[in-house]
Amino acid sequence: MSETIAARLAAKNIILPAAPAPAAKYVSYARVGSTLYVSGQLPIKDGTLVTKGHLGIDVDVETGQRAAEICAVNILAQVNAALDGNLERIVRLAKIQGFVASSPDFIEQHLVINGASNLLVDVLGERGMHARAAVGMTSLPMGAAVEIDAIFEISEE
Repeated sequence: MSETIAARLAAKNIILPAAPAPAAKYVSYARVGSTLYVSGQLPIKDGTLVTKGHLGIDVDVETGQRAAEICAVNILAQVNAALDGNLERIVRLAKIQGFVASSPDFIEQHLVINGASNLLVDVLGERGMHARAAVGMTSLPMGAAVEIDAIFEISEE
């Protein structure tokens, strides 16, 4: 793919929001050398947590996937802020970790996190192919159904 990340975002009708502010005493992202760590992002859209609850109880897989997509958009918003609006500095997405609030018998966390993985590969192209984890949790901050963090390799300029 020779298209820019911005062109792929536009083709998917995605406008990156302002990067959500951290909810406590931590930073939204931290850069160590060429590695950019993005703190866990929740499915927050227009300042509102849009997907609360537990997969397998009151949230279905499709809704969970949409929540994971919103988390991925918020991850890209954080990277955009960290890189002063130049997403082309992304060398590659190394890893995402997806946390899914789940009932004890829910076993499709991987399908939920596919929402984020698919969006990130679509937008970043080959640079978006990543390692990942998809883990069930008893609960997540603010009652969120999904939370995702990420690790990127970035270029200097």
